[in-house]
Amino acid sequence: MNIWHGMDEIPADVGSTVVTIGVFDGVHRGHQELISAAVERARSTGQESVLVTFDPHPVSVFLPERAPLALATFDQRMAVVDKMGIDHVMVIDFTVEMAGWSPQEYVDRLLVGKLHASHVIIGENFTFGKDAVGTPAVMEQLCQPHGISVNVITLLHDRHVDDDTLICSTAVRKFLAAGDVGSARWALGRPFSVYGPIVRGAGRGGKELGFPTANQYFPENLALPADGVYAGWLVVEGANSPVDGNITPGVAYAAAISVGTNPTFGDDERSVESFVLDREADLYGFSATVHFVERIRAMEKYDSLDELLAAISRDVDEVRKVLRQDLDASSGDATVAAEYYLQDSPSKD
Repeated sequence: MNIWHGMDEIPADVGSTVVTIGVFDGVHRGHQELISAAVERARSTGQESVLVTFDPHPVSVFLPERAPLALATFDQRMAVVDKMGIDHVMVIDFTVEMAGWSPQEYVDRLLVGKLHASHVIIGENFTFGKDAVGTPAVMEQLCQPHGISVNVITLLHDRHVDDDTLICSTAVRKFLAAGDVGSARWALGRPFSVYGPIVRGAGRGGKELGFPTANQYFPENLALPADGVYAGWLVVEGANSPVDGNITPGVAYAAAISVGTNPTFGDDERSVESFVLDREADLYGFSATVHFVERIRAMEKYDSLDELLAAISRDVDEVRKVLRQDLDASSGDATVAAEYYLQDSPSKD
């Protein structure tokens, strides 16, 4: 998959393309319908597929105070898109100047002048151009003189729990804010995950508690699940050197994950801390992806170290149960990584 940063990087000799446009924040199941339609159309007509997206989010440019929390980093979004078979990604640096483009300019300068589009696929809530005056109907009207066909995909609703839910980025953020990572997984079509470097924390996890953790910190504009303890999987990614210990890069290991500020110790910096079950390794300096499966409990403050240790022990037992069910449900399907690791007993090998 090629990534073009800005219109100037688009090759002059690019052929006829099938284009889908959007922010694609999180690349949830609704976004996946658009991407799949573009890939299928391009392959069936012998053309190349192009996904046009924005970085940063357009709202953060002209209404920064209303900018939504990001559901994924740019690299995470691109990894999902790549797996779906898109040929090219065109990343628009959404400046104030581009925010002033009229819908006609979008079509003439981008779709016709640069991408040589023959077909455009958008969602029914897609808007474009200055003051968001461009609608799917406007897109069809402006594309018709150029012989560009437009396919407008209906928003994806699906039955969830006891209601018919619109699958959208707003819904995913709502689920995460409630700690409902199971519903977020349903909307995304995969576990919600975060990726980042493992850094040194307060150092008390292994020394004082006997539960060493992999500590990660993230920008405030990135969505995280509500504070609490979660069951999930940790994967060390892209290691260029061997890991000192018994963790293998690329393998998903069972983890008890704490999201929050450690109220028992008075810490005020929010972090994601993963205790990898039954493994021991020095992970400082490596990066990892943490996949959230289920919330175990809310964050609590304990009056003594003994109370905290007892709670962590209960958490670990519950994490084993939850992840065993998750592993059995996957039936070996590599939805998280090429291989899972979950040991039934706390013994070390």
